[in-house]
Amino acid sequence: MSEEDFSTAAAGGPSTWAVHGGEERRKHAKSVTTPIAQTATYVFDSLDEFEEYKQGKRTHFEYGRYGNPTVRAAEVKLAALDGADDALLFSSGMSAITTVLLAMMRSGQHLVIMEDCYRRTVQLCDVLGKFGIACTGVSPGDFEALERAIRQETRVLFAESPTNPHLHVADLDRLVPFARQHRLRLLIDSTFATPVNQRPIEAGVDLVFHSATKYLGGHNDLMAGSVCGRGPMVQAIKEFRDVIGTNSDPNTAYLLIRGLKTLALRMERQNQTALEIARWLEGHSKVRKVFYPGLASHPDHAVAMRQMKGFGGVVSFDIEGDLERARSFVHQLRLPYLAPSLGGVESLVSHPATISYSDLSRPDRLAIGITDELVRYSVGIEDAGDLIADLEQAFDKV
Repeated sequence: MSEEDFSTAAAGGPSTWAVHGGEERRKHAKSVTTPIAQTATYVFDSLDEFEEYKQGKRTHFEYGRYGNPTVRAAEVKLAALDGADDALLFSSGMSAITTVLLAMMRSGQHLVIMEDCYRRTVQLCDVLGKFGIACTGVSPGDFEALERAIRQETRVLFAESPTNPHLHVADLDRLVPFARQHRLRLLIDSTFATPVNQRPIEAGVDLVFHSATKYLGGHNDLMAGSVCGRGPMVQAIKEFRDVIGTNSDPNTAYLLIRGLKTLALRMERQNQTALEIARWLEGHSKVRKVFYPGLASHPDHAVAMRQMKGFGGVVSFDIEGDLERARSFVHQLRLPYLAPSLGGVESLVSHPATISYSDLSRPDRLAIGITDELVRYSVGIEDAGDLIADLEQAFDKV
């Protein structure tokens, strides 16, 4: 069965595409897995072959910054999972976002960004200002403020869904028509959702980002980022990437391909466990508030039910008490590692006020909803009962 046979004859669910998408049926040395093409440059048999390659008459790799077989296999797989024409793999999630925005925008133009996006993405606006690109932040879900923020020179609307750490869910049924009405490119960071839980391309979003470091890789052992979208737009971004060199490497691509093959299985487990933990936390006397879109108490629950197939593996919650009680609770946990990332097979816990937002004053943290008592829990693939028992014993000690 050829790659073309699979692409055209099989509809394919997420697990099938995760395994077979982007994979040639006949690989080097007849291996089952995609080999690592560990090379910086590629050989041409003649100058005639090189000329044909430059004219687009022949498929060929030229130099590592412009492309690599292993990286390309990962990109095709990512595009298949997101339902996109094409995809690009970068050295990190922020590398993907930075490259795309610099490729798409020019001095004098304007960007609107939702204020609850990943903090480094918001901070990128300061960097873009050095290039004459203005940026306006808008509260999530405030369409009146969004309307007021649009200028004649606005070109891009950037959102994240779900967000970190409060898990707000952007209403794509409203955002997509709004962007089209104002002739804006709509960009969505879908890291927390993954293509298993949410497919923004199908809703009409122009470009979708993922920090592949998180769920797509899934094992806390690689750093990469991706963007998916329509072919011509992705190709234009690739040409810009070829110049500035923010591409990924073949070893990382190999690890990503391996991780992607179990994405749907891992997400099914993490969705189930996170929802179970969120419900348990909501009923606990020492928890003040739980942030999880799978709960009816979450302000975006109705939107999440409509546009997501699962609610992800991150649960955030405010415990009853103060800063010291929150720190004590985190220190009493035995199973999750205390670490600032998420999305891997190991559960991770973070205290945003101490880790991610420690450089802000307490009033500034509170202004964006980062309380002293907020805990972010990234659920791994451990047994739910064991994770809940560990949470219980930590609560008992504080």
